[in-house]
Amino acid sequence: QLQVVESGGGLVQPGGTLRLSCVVSEDVLKDNYAIGWVRQAPGKEREVVSCISSSRDSDYPSYARSVEGRFTISRDNAKRTIYLDMSSLNPEDTALYTCAAYTTCAAWYLQKQDKMHASGRGTLVTVST
Repeated sequence: QLQVVESGGGLVQPGGTLRLSCVVSEDVLKDNYAIGWVRQAPGKEREVVSCISSSRDSDYPSYARSVEGRFTISRDNAKRTIYLDMSSLNPEDTALYTCAAYTTCAAWYLQKQDKMHASGRGTLVTVST
């Protein structure tokens, strides 16, 4: 069964940091899906954020330009968890963040819904004073 569950959202001040987690099921891990994060702010279109794919020896992260240098994606296979570490947060980062399992990070970037195999309900990040 393919499942992903996000957590870690909350209220943070501008300039602050936050870590989001995406726990995936054994099948997602076993079948080596790419895990991507997207976000959607109220009244705005969905925006890709970051993605990670893996081979036997390496991880391959991808970032949207809007978050590159501020966000870091990583994974801990022993915990079946993908992390999104966010820093230098600003109010424009306020959104519902959702993780999903994709066939590839290219599918994540192009938002190919037929290549998305499991998605969570999202975790809300609010950047405000």
